[in-house]
Amino acid sequence: MTRRLPPFSALLAIVLVLLLLLWLAFGDLQRFKDEPPDAEVATEQPDLERVEVITLDAEAHTPRLILQGQLEAHRELELRARQAGRVAALPVTQGSHVEAGQVLLELAEDELPERLEQAEAALALARAELAGGSQLRERQLISNPEYLRLQSQVATAVADLAGLLRQLADTRPEAPFDGVLDRLDVELGELVQVGETWGRLVDDSRLTASAAAAQRDALSLAPGLSVDVRTLDGSRLTGTLTHIASRADEQTRSFAVEVSVDNPERRRLAGASASLEIALPERRLHRFSPALLVLDDQGDLAVKHLDDQDRVKVTSVELVEANAEQAWVAGLPDTVRLITLGGGFVESGERVDPVEVESAEPGERDDSVPTGEMP
Repeated sequence: MTRRLPPFSALLAIVLVLLLLLWLAFGDLQRFKDEPPDAEVATEQPDLERVEVITLDAEAHTPRLILQGQLEAHRELELRARQAGRVAALPVTQGSHVEAGQVLLELAEDELPERLEQAEAALALARAELAGGSQLRERQLISNPEYLRLQSQVATAVADLAGLLRQLADTRPEAPFDGVLDRLDVELGELVQVGETWGRLVDDSRLTASAAAAQRDALSLAPGLSVDVRTLDGSRLTGTLTHIASRADEQTRSFAVEVSVDNPERRRLAGASASLEIALPERRLHRFSPALLVLDDQGDLAVKHLDDQDRVKVTSVELVEANAEQAWVAGLPDTVRLITLGGGFVESGERVDPVEVESAEPGERDDSVPTGEMP
């Protein structure tokens, strides 16, 4: 008889069973070895995040503090009457330049000349009586109290005469300093009283610019700093910082500052608004785009840069000066590798793969790298 071969499916099943038995018998032989294998097991390292960096060196920079203030005349005086009287003459017109000692107003003298003659005569009589009393005193023919009375009469006559001379001078008030008769409030024939304001004298050869500096800025100010003053029409004047208040204003907590400004052309700027640009002491700072500034965990301004091991560092900085194009900051090492692209995807302490970029200006990135895409 011929033997019948088992079907193919049966053979396949037998082979699979044999393979299963072999796997169960031997298993993972490596697991049962007494010593570890000699070959090192390679471990895959994760890809490092790539960032774009630029090396920046600190630069010498003169920061500028800009304050908003106003200009006032160097000296300004309200002219008040010291003698009552009628306006007899107006020798100077409103708006005229005057010199110190020039008569600005004339009041009627009325009876003052006659009273002066009387006072001078009384003084002459008192002095004559005192001279006679001196001769009698030498011969002891006058008592000491009587002699003292004669001396008192002379002193009284001198005081009366001086008072009348002052009143006469007050009818011709003079300019105490060079300036402009900015305002004249009286007319011919008008009667003025003692203490009444009749004009204003302004010395605009120099101006005083006043402003208020915030607490954080006042600490860096000192008398003698150079100041550029820009008026609303765009013109500029030069000045010097002369005063910083020692105490802050109770309401605004700001410090008042004053700047002495040259006004050689005597331009009409007193009372006008102005911007004060104060040149602060020179510092070594880093300059880059303000878009690279971030906030640290404390909410302070900071920047992301790399250390020598290419690890990310977040360092808080002081923003000294900034505009739309660049920021000047302090607080970084003299030479720093600043992250200019990819900083938003890395954290402090993370090791990265830096790509150095050359740039003509600090803070500018390489245009050959598309925005948001690393090389």
